[in-house]
Amino acid sequence: MRTNVKLTVGVVATMLAGLVSAQDVQVVKIGHVAPMSGPQAHFGKDNENGARMAVDDLNTQNIVLAGKKIKFELVPEDDASDPKQGTAAAQKLCDAKVSGVVGHLNSGTTIPASKIYHECGVPMITGAATNPDLTKPGYKEIFRIIANDNALGAGLAFYAADALKLKKVAVIDDRTAYGQGVAEVFRETAKKKGIEIVDQQFTNDKATDFMAILTAIKSKKPDAIFFGGMDAQAGPMLRQMEQLGMGNMKFFGGDGLCTTEITKLVGGAKTISNVVCAEGGSSIQKMPGGTAWKNRYDTKFPKQYQIYSPYTYDATMLLADAMKRADSWDPKVYAPKLIESSYKGVTTNIQFEPTGELKNAAITLYVYKDNKKFPLN
Repeated sequence: MRTNVKLTVGVVATMLAGLVSAQDVQVVKIGHVAPMSGPQAHFGKDNENGARMAVDDLNTQNIVLAGKKIKFELVPEDDASDPKQGTAAAQKLCDAKVSGVVGHLNSGTTIPASKIYHECGVPMITGAATNPDLTKPGYKEIFRIIANDNALGAGLAFYAADALKLKKVAVIDDRTAYGQGVAEVFRETAKKKGIEIVDQQFTNDKATDFMAILTAIKSKKPDAIFFGGMDAQAGPMLRQMEQLGMGNMKFFGGDGLCTTEITKLVGGAKTISNVVCAEGGSSIQKMPGGTAWKNRYDTKFPKQYQIYSPYTYDATMLLADAMKRADSWDPKVYAPKLIESSYKGVTTNIQFEPTGELKNAAITLYVYKDNKKFPLN
């Protein structure tokens, strides 16, 4: 009888130990926001994949903060690239008591959302939103780990003037914070380099018919078009340029159209070979951990890679790195550590300017040959 009692006590002790162990695990929530629906959903899925991959990697590290085992959990939200939905998603994540946020994709959603993250004291790191206005308010919770539009637009203008010796360019933008921003930088830099801006047209980020504005531009006989917008519009625009006999014009754009998806969106149009686009950061092949990371990504998420997933991966890891250095997942405690970061990421060694901008941000220009994307530098 005593033996049975001892066995019973032993079983109970084991069960209690298990309960204590379970209680010692602290779930730390990391929010992620991007367009998971609509014409930019391929960007959003790629971004979320990067963040999810980082969370999976972190959960293999047996991280302990403040004496508790940490389990990271990704909390995804869809902003549909809409500013109102973006601010609603930001408030939802604040209410859910996330410890940090990775996102957003679009400048038009990131900028208004940044005020909400600032007010609720939650750090947000974007590896995709490039409008310089994001960091101008000086919010100490807001960081960017990719080059902004000042670098992208200017880099393309220098290439147009110095390498291609272009004289006349027309500019189109989609009226979003991103599209307007990068187009304005390109336009002003191009003018300083002696390029004549022969026409300026506007569209929106839902449009698919550009025949009228392209016809107007064609009459001005530019050497090239610069488009400030995303690939969902650039694809049909390039297709319609071919239909209008504008197949000899160069076509410039920022990272929003610098995707693998655009090769499908052009529908076989040969004008894809006229594209010169710019991304913040180095090409994946030149990133410190790019090639090995991309191989892992492709195994886990076949044929889903676009542009920004290495940055959302690094952004997630960076949040965790600051938590480790602070020994806390509390945003009030670890957030001040972010500005002190010197993190060797997949994309680069991440250090910040006092504004929250990435130090020494690189850009890469790309062209398309045989429907494949190749870096120029």
